[in-house]
Amino acid sequence: MDTENRSAPARAQSRIPAKNHSDGHRTAGVVHDHVRHTENFTVIGNDLAQHPELSLLAIGLACYIQSVRPGTSVDIKTLAARFPEGPTRIAGALRELETHGYLRRNRERTATGRIVTRTVSCNRPGHSAARETTARRPARPTAPDDPAPRKRRLPTVPQPSYPSPALLRTAVDVLAGLRRHDPRLLLSATDAEHLAPGVAAWLERDLTPTAVRHALTENLPTEPLIRPAALLAHRLTAQLPPPPPFRPPAAPVPEPRLPLQTCDGCDRAFRAPEPGRCRDCRTEPPEAA
Repeated sequence: MDTENRSAPARAQSRIPAKNHSDGHRTAGVVHDHVRHTENFTVIGNDLAQHPELSLLAIGLACYIQSVRPGTSVDIKTLAARFPEGPTRIAGALRELETHGYLRRNRERTATGRIVTRTVSCNRPGHSAARETTARRPARPTAPDDPAPRKRRLPTVPQPSYPSPALLRTAVDVLAGLRRHDPRLLLSATDAEHLAPGVAAWLERDLTPTAVRHALTENLPTEPLIRPAALLAHRLTAQLPPPPPFRPPAAPVPEPRLPLQTCDGCDRAFRAPEPGRCRDCRTEPPEAA
């Protein structure tokens, strides 16, 4: 009976938290049992969650709007179908958010002429993400002395053996008419001047303007033409036809031979279109009377 029980506590422990916990001064209130989210979460600022003037419905509605994906409908009808609160209470909560800058609703006209309401949700009223990004981005130093980027030069084109003004004028007309066959082949005056000798070299090789136009416009790529003049310069060079075969000049046509006539003065034969005297008889002085 006098054996001591060593496992028994010396005295009863107090059940008062203040004596068992380091934060014993908290006798009431919420205790957070939080787990850090790593996915499927939305950051809500305390200025909204603890706003002193917004109603609980407005705060909850703002949290929901900030959590949905862009493009989600947040009009009164859709929200009333989603939550048990009626349209009247939801409309009032949206007006609260508009008043305090957490929501902007703008009416815009679409390309088809329809009027729609564009809703913009702001998680920090008075702050714009675009303005903050611009303010944080350092200004790029201007370099007025930097030369402007030079335009790439067009490839060289064939040259005619004799660039006559009439031939070059015809070549420019061919180039100017290409845009009627394909609007992507709209050329500037400088590009046409550069390409005109190449077209003249084709025309010089017995090709008609229609044949040159067909060679430049057939089987064009379907994607947009970044430099149509460079494409035409390549075709004028790569597809240049061979020169025409050599044709010797035609022999001159001999003059027709005149018929033989008998001279009325000396009976000598000579060639003349009509009967009469020969050349010697015509040159002799007349006999004295």
